Amino acid sequence: MNLVRAEFERLSARRFVQLMVVLLALAFAVTAATTLAGSHKPSASEMESARQQATEARQSMEAAHQECLARRSGSFQGEDTGRYLPTDCSEIDPVRQERLPIAADFLPGVFSFAQQARPLLYFLIAFLVLFGFLVGASYIGADLNSGGVVNLLLWRPRRLTVLGAKLGTLLGTVLVLALLASVAYLATFWVIGQTAGLPGRLDGDFWRSLGAVHGRGLVLVLLASAAGFAIATLGRHTSAALGALAAYVVVWELGARLVLEIIDAPQSDLIMLSSHIGAWLNGEARFYDARICRGDSAGSYCEAFYTLTWLPSLLVLLVITGGLTAAAFAVFRRRDLI
Repeated sequence: MNLVRAEFERLSARRFVQLMVVLLALAFAVTAATTLAGSHKPSASEMESARQQATEARQSMEAAHQECLARRSGSFQGEDTGRYLPTDCSEIDPVRQERLPIAADFLPGVFSFAQQARPLLYFLIAFLVLFGFLVGASYIGADLNSGGVVNLLLWRPRRLTVLGAKLGTLLGTVLVLALLASVAYLATFWVIGQTAGLPGRLDGDFWRSLGAVHGRGLVLVLLASAAGFAIATLGRHTSAALGALAAYVVVWELGARLVLEIIDAPQSDLIMLSSHIGAWLNGEARFYDARICRGDSAGSYCEAFYTLTWLPSLLVLLVITGGLTAAAFAVFRRRDLI
């Protein structure tokens, strides 16, 4: 317990960690201030006009669907409206859409918490992922580079215990900070929606969906923190983690993706880490691949998309992070630290 307390004090006393917390608070403040300045409480006339436009939009969607069905069956007798009609009319069936037009869609300059909470939460998760990765890498990297770990081992000469305490303290601290930041962040925008915008429809489905994204985001933050910690341990320096991240993004996510597109590789998104991160956060992700429909007969309907679900994506993320962490512990156990 004394070791964990000592590690927490070391972590909280690091200037880089304090700087990252300040930047986190600053980013939140700027986002909230920008949202508040760009929003206003809609008047009764604005609301009435928005409701009417939403009703007209829903009626237009239903009319397009009925026209599509009539044309496909050959019973359409009206004038040609010139609107786009897909081969499969279910694509524009209002009943099958994720959401229908609502009044908030036609209120420019009005912040709607129900509509914007999810994108705002994605922004928060992205910042916390970067925060966890950088803090995890700098926390162990600086100690290894400065000799702080050697001094600590003189007090507690058990390498795996010391490294485990450092990792556990890091993950626990990042988790608590992420939870507090999430509550403060969402509460701030909820207040903005109540006072200077629209709260929107905040029913049980909304909160369950938002909670699911938040939970998956917290898992991603912890995995990123552990990955940064592990890479810096393997490289014995914070810059090792930063270099590995930059190299992966440039060489694989950008360079390899471009090459795979040029050679027309099938389902190339499955080997990109960003695809698995997106699938995990959203529950699933859909990707386009024209090769799926090349074997179909001409004129038949084919949806050239394939789906990546959250479970295989989570397994990929766990395997990568677990492998890096296990390698870090194995190397740390036997390596000369001086």
